[in-house]
Amino acid sequence: MGNVPRQRDLAGWWSSSHLAAANAGWLEQLYEDWLRDPTAVEPHWGDWFSSFPRADVVSDVPHAAIHAGFAPAEQAGAVPEMALEEQLRLIRQSHVHQLIDAYRALGHLIADIDPLGLRELPRVPELEPAFYNLTAADLDAVFEDMPPALHGRPLEAVIAGLRDIYCGTFAAEYVHVADGAELRWFRERLEGYLPERPEPDIRLQLLQRLTAAEVLERYLHHRYVGQKRFSLEGAESLIPLLDELIRRGGAQGVKEIAIGMAHRGRLNVLVNIMGKAPADLFREFEGSAEGAGTGDVKYHQGFSSNMNSPGGPLHVALAFNPSHLEIVGPVVEGSVRARQERRGDRDGGEVVPILIHGDAAFSGQGVLMETFNMSQSRGYSSKGTVHVVVNNQIGFTTSNQKDARSTRYCTDVAKMVNAPIFHVNGDDPEAVLRAARLAIDYRMRFRKDVVIDMVCYRRHGHSEADEPAVTQPLMYRTIRGKPGAREIYAARLLADGVLDEAGAAAMIDEYRAALEAGRTMVPYLLSNGELLVQGAVDWSHHLDGDLRQEPDTRITLDVLRDLSTRLGRLPAGFELHPNVARIYDNRRKMAAGALPIDWGFAELLAYATLVTGGYGVRLSGQDSARGTFFHRHAAVHCQRDDSVYVPLRHLDPGQANFLVTNSLLSEEAVLAFEYGYATTDPNTLVVWEAQFGDFANNAQVVIDQFISAGEQKWNRLCGLAMFLPHGYEGQGPEHSSARLERYLQLCAQHNMQVCVPTMPAQMFHLVRRQMLMRGRKPLVVMTPKSLLRHKQSVSSLEDLTEGAFLRVIDEVDDIHPSGVGRVILCSGKVYFDLLERRRSDRRDDVAIVRLEQLYPFPEDELRAVLARYPGADELVWCQEEPRNQGAWHPARHRLLAVAPKGLVAYAGRPSSASPAVGYPLLHIQQLHDLIDDAFGPYEHLVRH
Repeated sequence: MGNVPRQRDLAGWWSSSHLAAANAGWLEQLYEDWLRDPTAVEPHWGDWFSSFPRADVVSDVPHAAIHAGFAPAEQAGAVPEMALEEQLRLIRQSHVHQLIDAYRALGHLIADIDPLGLRELPRVPELEPAFYNLTAADLDAVFEDMPPALHGRPLEAVIAGLRDIYCGTFAAEYVHVADGAELRWFRERLEGYLPERPEPDIRLQLLQRLTAAEVLERYLHHRYVGQKRFSLEGAESLIPLLDELIRRGGAQGVKEIAIGMAHRGRLNVLVNIMGKAPADLFREFEGSAEGAGTGDVKYHQGFSSNMNSPGGPLHVALAFNPSHLEIVGPVVEGSVRARQERRGDRDGGEVVPILIHGDAAFSGQGVLMETFNMSQSRGYSSKGTVHVVVNNQIGFTTSNQKDARSTRYCTDVAKMVNAPIFHVNGDDPEAVLRAARLAIDYRMRFRKDVVIDMVCYRRHGHSEADEPAVTQPLMYRTIRGKPGAREIYAARLLADGVLDEAGAAAMIDEYRAALEAGRTMVPYLLSNGELLVQGAVDWSHHLDGDLRQEPDTRITLDVLRDLSTRLGRLPAGFELHPNVARIYDNRRKMAAGALPIDWGFAELLAYATLVTGGYGVRLSGQDSARGTFFHRHAAVHCQRDDSVYVPLRHLDPGQANFLVTNSLLSEEAVLAFEYGYATTDPNTLVVWEAQFGDFANNAQVVIDQFISAGEQKWNRLCGLAMFLPHGYEGQGPEHSSARLERYLQLCAQHNMQVCVPTMPAQMFHLVRRQMLMRGRKPLVVMTPKSLLRHKQSVSSLEDLTEGAFLRVIDEVDDIHPSGVGRVILCSGKVYFDLLERRRSDRRDDVAIVRLEQLYPFPEDELRAVLARYPGADELVWCQEEPRNQGAWHPARHRLLAVAPKGLVAYAGRPSSASPAVGYPLLHIQQLHDLIDDAFGPYEHLVRH
């Protein structure tokens, strides 16, 4: 519009043929802006518009005022009168479309989704016809291109229909979805018909499910007074919601569903969805212990069952989980991925995850964001999750509107992956049913995450013994005077003549009678033998595994060389980076025996023997494909076209799967995912590798509450391996220690293995041992950094073909045992520093013994080694880590138990609040000092 004149005499300019037709729409919009806000346009336009008569004086046409200032039609080049009217009609049509789009985008803001009526509804001008200068006459008009369900209706009826669709007890947020096909799908599903009442039998079923939810809670409340159960009261519609997700999913071909949820409502889900016998639940309330291990509280328990669905048999599993909110989410995702791969379910049509969240946790827990970030990634996608938020509108005692978040909705975080969100009033089970159907249909159609925000309330406090009115007096004044969802819905069905009072009362009596009899409460439950989950694994083979028995991990030389050759094959024309090409050339020499075997090659050979032997391998972590320290190169990149080749996937046509993934920059969610995968598939070696060992700090909750304690609490076996680079090379506090002491502190009752291998052959046999042993226990490996290229940390082919994993490695030099007066015990990289000093000082009176496995502690092996040195009355433990860290304190009592004279001295860094120093010179000085101590006067060490 650079040619628009700025003089006051605009009427004559408007009459010119040049602008009458070309710029009418622009002037119309400018005039509208001025009507809404006179300061929104430049002063000369405002002066001109203010000279017009008001529109309601001239005619009922919205922009008649501006047309009153137009030049007469007979002037040369003026727009004919009919053309102007047509243009006005098109403008009004456009404004109606803007109004419709506003309802699609903003209708949820004024929706009736709060059963407590405490939600402050904003005034949204964009949802009012006047915002678009639509008049009363327009409300009676019929416009074109309306939503299908509203076609042919006057605008007033269209607006009423839009309110029913977008502003009732169900409200959809979907316009942020950045995919045209999905947007069209939503409009067709939402606007194709107006919300209607379900069939009477469906409505009766909804009432029955609400009755089951309510009666169970009230029964437990009165029978077990004062016991925590984290009641579902106020959110009873969760039961019909889950019921619909499961059955409708089954109708669309789903064969397995894995559910993760926190504690609120879990007991109700166990009984009324999963089919757990009430009698078993009652025994748990009464404190009965069942099964092995220590067990867990009843609202952390998992369960699995087989069900009948409209599409056939269906297996449903509810995951065990601790109280740590949201951490079960990525665990379930990992389990679902394993189930999908076991079935060959590449598109996720047969196995579906459902995650149930609390509102405060959904917006407050960072692991949820990490889990969303994984949802469409190559190595972690489960092809879409149905998220259900049980929105109590309060987090413990924290008001969500003031303190718990910075967003309007707790679900706004889901928009990071363009997930559609359905807000629904939990007191309207029919709206909940609509949300469930739309959510599962979307997930099955597009294989993406979707969120149901079921707004409800918590009838009691955080637990039943809590008094919530202390912190939320107004909310709980409303709640205590409010009927429950079952009572509200029963009254609606009575008013509609769907049932009578006797029928409503009979539902309560029938459920209560079955409850007191202890019978299962799910009518479509199948007996355990009626459904065999496809490809299900028999874990019984692994239940009696003994960690003290070493499997045979040897491999023949012919097989090893054949696998080496296959690992070195690349596609024709595949150009490696010169540095990588040099590594591959060296590996060919290693396979021929011309060079000793290094760490990277030994590890890849171990994987090759597993995948060709029927075991899958899944390796993930930040930079795991190449290796953080440029050592692995399990995936190589062509320098010509950036294509990627993974030799371990092309060894044999019948081999098991090998997957290496450079994970997203997450530790907590990724490690939880891998734990879930490993607990589902014992025939796949699942490895999570930290970029540096201390990065596992970010996933400590997974280690504490799942990996170390899952078997004892829930009888869940897991063969997950954690590779944690560990070693003091002067890189400062954050890149030295993998916090070995933390894992040793968690060890008890043979719950896991902690190893510190110092040679490539040790790593080869350790990796193979993890899958060949009968048992399935987590493995924590302190992997090296500088040792990856240490000239003395190498192995021979014979070490792989004839050897085994050695828990204890005796002295390697030719030192006569009878002349040894001191034995230095150590683990890890410090061994090579000790060896260098001993050789340079020619201390043949000192033997150096490596503990390669610290848990289960190799007491028998160590005792046998020490017996070879009858004159050694000095036993020293040497470590790189500070005295209050590393293995010294966790293992000291075990060392004392095998010490010939019951005395062990310490040589190492002094106690420190920080894992390591940050100055290279200070690091070197400390290393020299601790080596000096290891070989220094024994009396000084003992006193120190």
